[in-house]
Amino acid sequence: MPKVMIIGAGGVSQVVTHKCARVPEVFTDILLASRTIEKCDRIAAQLSRAIQTARVDADNVPELVALVERFKPELVINVALPYQDLHIMDACLETGVDYLDTANYEPPDEARFCYQWQWDYHERFKERGIMALLGSGFDPGVTNVFCAWAKKHHFDEIEEIDIIDCNAGEHGQPFATNFNPEINIREVTAKGRYFDQGRWVETEPLAVAKEFDFPEGIGPRKIYLMYHEELESIVKHIPEVKKARFWMTFSDNYLNHLEVLGNVGMTRIDPVMFNGQPIIPLKFLKALLPDPMTLGPLTHGRTCIGCLIKGKKNGQDKTYYIYNICDHQQCFAEVLSQAVSYTTGVPAMIGAMMMLTGIWRGHGVFNMEQFDPDPFMEKLKLHGLPWTEVILS
Repeated sequence: MPKVMIIGAGGVSQVVTHKCARVPEVFTDILLASRTIEKCDRIAAQLSRAIQTARVDADNVPELVALVERFKPELVINVALPYQDLHIMDACLETGVDYLDTANYEPPDEARFCYQWQWDYHERFKERGIMALLGSGFDPGVTNVFCAWAKKHHFDEIEEIDIIDCNAGEHGQPFATNFNPEINIREVTAKGRYFDQGRWVETEPLAVAKEFDFPEGIGPRKIYLMYHEELESIVKHIPEVKKARFWMTFSDNYLNHLEVLGNVGMTRIDPVMFNGQPIIPLKFLKALLPDPMTLGPLTHGRTCIGCLIKGKKNGQDKTYYIYNICDHQQCFAEVLSQAVSYTTGVPAMIGAMMMLTGIWRGHGVFNMEQFDPDPFMEKLKLHGLPWTEVILS
């Protein structure tokens, strides 16, 4: 019977655990583990069925291995910090258990997106006869599947992909992030990067912006060019793509706070000495900011994440837009989390479902766009993330 072990007890983990618990025919037994077991117990108490909880240090491979060997899951879902991806993959290799995550590995001392560290595990996972599914969130994740769906059903050749992420929600706090503040700020303050005609082009952080008119009443918003890991895998696995970019919206309030914090050194990730002790300013800032898990009851509005794709079908130019809109308050009513956690957690559960039911299988390390998109797209509609397609030309 399928057993799953979920590592991490933040906002995304809360959604993943709720969603897995509601599909007992797939997830027959669930273990939720984190460095702080009290967080696991709090999530477990929200559920209508019993699950197990445990303490584990995701940076400690022997400790991870011991817990996996005790519980014996078929799959480990990693929704801990990106710094811990390789430790958890090492534990899965040692125990022969499948692996899934929602974000690629980042070294703690460098704000850098790169799949190569995890792709380098491919042969070892293949030889061990196990599978790793990378980036099974929304972006990365659903956006990758959207591209695979578009390639299968709408295009003979995809030429351009713009992934566009809008959070049109409001939480009323002076400054807060909708997911882990440390990861969020590292991501936003990094240099932008996009793929163009076979090469990567780098920009200064948030230096490139334009307006985009979002659907269903959200309206025009300013979007900023960033780098996101799914670009790296999409241009690898859909090799005819000539241009690929990632865009995200930010409020002026968010950007103004971020600029001031950067100017005074609070977004630094290198250690500084304070009262004779080394501290990392960004980690200290994280301790001061609101916990994203507390924003659920405060956040109103919607998210809109989608892919604007251009290419050719039957020799004719075609422009196509596929997107999901998610309401923050509806998400909170269902799983006690806001939409940013929801849009990441639901695809993690669906990716796990694809693996455990044998619909997506392979030995080695894989990205989402490498599999048949159809069954995943069907499950999105069934589990809370309906999508809309628009043919623009």
